[in-house]
Amino acid sequence: MRNKNTSYNIFSMINQKFSGQVAVVTGAGQGIGFEIARQLTAAGAAVLINDVNKELIKIAAETITAEGGLCYSLAGDAADIDFIQQMVDTAVEQFGKVTIAIANAGITLFGDFLSYPQASLQSVMNLNLQGSFFLAQKTAQQVIKQGGGGSVLFMSSVTGHQAHEQLAAYGMTKAALEMLAKSLVIELSKYQITVNTVAPGATLTERTLEDGEYKNTWSRITPMGRPATVADVANSVLFLVSPESRHITGQNIVVDGGWTAVSPSPY
Repeated sequence: MRNKNTSYNIFSMINQKFSGQVAVVTGAGQGIGFEIARQLTAAGAAVLINDVNKELIKIAAETITAEGGLCYSLAGDAADIDFIQQMVDTAVEQFGKVTIAIANAGITLFGDFLSYPQASLQSVMNLNLQGSFFLAQKTAQQVIKQGGGGSVLFMSSVTGHQAHEQLAAYGMTKAALEMLAKSLVIELSKYQITVNTVAPGATLTERTLEDGEYKNTWSRITPMGRPATVADVANSVLFLVSPESRHITGQNIVVDGGWTAVSPSPY
């Protein structure tokens, strides 16, 4: 069971900056995606959350709803183009519109470049790039149809900035997402749609904490003395899709406690 944090209920009473906004957040069953969705609903947004894991997304939706958030869950493959359209259509059916898309779903498959299999490359490309590309496209089409502008946020990574052992394929996709955000400035700005990226570094999630040494290793090599929390990353995401950043587009925020400035290897 997730830990309940009563500060979210207090926050929701005093800060409704996302009131009237509707977001689609992929990969939101746990970790960064869940925290993004949780914070969005606490600030007044209605959110459709997605994850490929049916049980995780069910629990995530129940948790957000129990905390007073307006949330609808949809399990499925965020790399599948037809399912992406279904997510956007369902958000419109449930909440009347879509104004924010956060392409958080991604897959990390480690492997040596010289023996990296085609199947692994295709999996990484399909979810990280195809899924993100078409979520942005389908959301933009809906935002243009309904008017009023909106925001798209891609989840990048420090591995898109600094080479990391056995992550050539993953890092390639994350660098590509930052270029995609810049490219979409040309096509979407006239519709008042902003497109930005956030690049997390080492972050404490359910998955990374399975490695008993993860926190200690990254605390040692991160200038700020600790890895990021999911809230650290979500805070930056919420800023970039908020009313305060309507004149920020095509940009990237690195959330890594200074690691990319010095880049010591965890190995």
